[in-house]
Amino acid sequence: MKITFPHLGNACFAIKALLDGLEVDYIIPPLSNRDALEIGSLHSPEEICLPFKIMIGNYIQSIKQGADTILFVGSCGPCRFGEYCELQMNLLRKLGYNLEFIVLDAPKDIGIKELFNRIGKITTNSSKSTVEKLKILNYANSIIHLIDRIEEKARFLSGYEINKGECKNLLNQCKTEAFKCNSPEEMLVHFKKYEKKISNIHIDKRKDPIKIAIIGEIYTIIEPFSNLYIEDKLMDYGVSTKRHLSPSWWLKNLTLLPLKLNSLDIRRASREYLPLYIGGHARECIGETVLAKEKGFDGAIQIFPMGCMPEIVSKAILPSISKDKDFPILTLVVDEMTGEAGYITRIEAFLDLLERRKENVLYGN
Repeated sequence: MKITFPHLGNACFAIKALLDGLEVDYIIPPLSNRDALEIGSLHSPEEICLPFKIMIGNYIQSIKQGADTILFVGSCGPCRFGEYCELQMNLLRKLGYNLEFIVLDAPKDIGIKELFNRIGKITTNSSKSTVEKLKILNYANSIIHLIDRIEEKARFLSGYEINKGECKNLLNQCKTEAFKCNSPEEMLVHFKKYEKKISNIHIDKRKDPIKIAIIGEIYTIIEPFSNLYIEDKLMDYGVSTKRHLSPSWWLKNLTLLPLKLNSLDIRRASREYLPLYIGGHARECIGETVLAKEKGFDGAIQIFPMGCMPEIVSKAILPSISKDKDFPILTLVVDEMTGEAGYITRIEAFLDLLERRKENVLYGN
């Protein structure tokens, strides 16, 4: 068995640490790129959304390197993501690939016994004891929370840094070097080292940078290739950004969901405009927008793939929030045809708008 998995933001680091610790053979696909998108677009249904196409590209790139088992998370929510596993399995079979899918779904959907059966498939070839496996799992959990925390801090501090580009360079170094770690213990030490480095970056607290919340569909905001590296571009512009959704947030939310203690702040903030879950992360999108305004952010950028129905609903609600709360919001829809030049032009125009608003407040106009 040689496992692979699609790229889902920083999740690759936790999965690598987990499989390294279990001593299970695996292949990490190349970071999502134009080749993956072209491969996925060639073989996927034309009308399917961008994440599906990139994931198919991830799989095929790994299969060509010898992968025979795909590890993925499922969903039974009212969103096309809930159909991804079946669609992807059928598509890959039609292409002649004989693969096994290990789909990790929520216990309430498949039952706790079945969940453990599927987890057992991952650890079948591992010689580790149960106690060691639990320890490794804890390492992986710590790693995903740590790298997400590092990234969040770097993205926000970039607006305050004295040496331009320091936050971005450190973050990129941190991620690049993490792939060279060969054990969960080594990776945990690595990330703790970089957390200290990020915390020690020289900043100017007198600065008042533009602060933007990144909201929208979870895949297209956590997987940088799919959004044309928008967070990196905003770092280059000296903008501070914050993104609520992340792999560690998703894990925490899933854990607290059975107790109905998940995302209490988002549920409270979204109540006025979208009091129900309608699939995807539409309610989170609305709640994050309201929270961003409450926390003094200057605006928000919504990103979602073409045809994403939950985010289309959010997009229809956001103008009301923008008007009621005097809060600028830019919506960017991405697919395989998205042109970078026009994309950057819209972002720069939005930043100009936010800068003018700041100046008007500063000079009392």
